[in-house]
Amino acid sequence: MTDTPTPTPDDQVEAAAVAAGGSTDLVAGGGYPVDVDAQLLPEYSRFMPLIKWLILLPHYICLFFLAIGAMFVAFIAFFATLFTAKYPEGMWNYMVGVHRWALRVMAYNYLITDSYPPFTLEETADDTIQLVAEYPEHVSRWRPFFAWLICIPYAIVASLISMVAGICSFFAFFTIIFTKKIPQGLFNVIHNGFTWTLRSGFYSYWMSTEYPPFEWDED
Repeated sequence: MTDTPTPTPDDQVEAAAVAAGGSTDLVAGGGYPVDVDAQLLPEYSRFMPLIKWLILLPHYICLFFLAIGAMFVAFIAFFATLFTAKYPEGMWNYMVGVHRWALRVMAYNYLITDSYPPFTLEETADDTIQLVAEYPEHVSRWRPFFAWLICIPYAIVASLISMVAGICSFFAFFTIIFTKKIPQGLFNVIHNGFTWTLRSGFYSYWMSTEYPPFEWDED
């Protein structure tokens, strides 16, 4: 066990594999292992933005209790990772489910989807926004201590993008009211706000072991 973020032999092996053009369990298809897939709808309900915040109230209550559960899971996962160098998969799946639920609620509240969020931690076929995440088979023991610290630069940028996404959602309210559409540019900013926020959270809580890229997704 080490108290500083010194690369372990396993980390060195993984880095060498990537440098040599190989693959590891942490890299999904050559891309970052945490992503958000969102669909820009050709048309949105004109008056739903007026009441979306209100009909989401049951979800806010559910998320409150799910967040309490996530606190206990993260506490247990801290020690599990410390002693086994592995994030328990069942706990990881629960945390992903909570993030997925919150993402759907955020997307509905930020107006980029008209699909009312389902009351489930699992992915559903009707989702127009999806969380894509890959389970890391190995997590270095130092990460529970230092992952949040080294993620601070990325988290700051992610917070700024998230604030801009909120402003874009405000403008999207009016574009939907008058045109039933969201301009692609506004949609991209909101989408990136979600992506950067989730990647920051996953890395900070050692659910992902690859440092988030400072990249803007235009898709």
